[in-house]
Amino acid sequence: MKKIAGRQALAAVVCVMLLGGCASAVNSPVASEPSTFTLSSSAMLDGGTLPVEFSCDGDSSTPPIEWSGAPDGTLSYAVVMHHVPGAGDAHWYWVIYNLDASVTSLAANETVPGKLGGNSVNGQNVYAPPCSNGPGEKRYTLTVYALDAEPALADADVVSRDVLLAAIDGHVLGEAALTVGYSR
Repeated sequence: MKKIAGRQALAAVVCVMLLGGCASAVNSPVASEPSTFTLSSSAMLDGGTLPVEFSCDGDSSTPPIEWSGAPDGTLSYAVVMHHVPGAGDAHWYWVIYNLDASVTSLAANETVPGKLGGNSVNGQNVYAPPCSNGPGEKRYTLTVYALDAEPALADADVVSRDVLLAAIDGHVLGEAALTVGYSR
């Protein structure tokens, strides 16, 4: 009798475990779909070449960019264009923040409908066109960040790439990037 009762108890435990596992599978969140947040440009392709007009060898225009598919809850955007020449080093050319969620593109040489941060070339709050010095092609990455809030900045007059990235930490809903190369 004890043997039968033990088997029944074990069977009951196994059933509970199986049902619990099934219930967990039913209640588990469905895997999310891949992000549809993308950044593109009418003047260049991801992995392609930065046209000379957007460099210091051209007329130093800001490049046209457009983005789509931002995550739900996006309240503002930030944009950064940077280059990483080596480990622990970064140069940035364009820092934009407080772009309203209704803004989904910037035309070439458009007056930015947000705030401009400083670049690492001359520290001014303007676009600093890349001047690829040294041998070989350099890679430049444009990134748009979808944010759930505008960044809280201690001093809005001094906003570098690093300051902006620290301010948006914990508020990024998604990001999309476009990388291009340039050599002189």
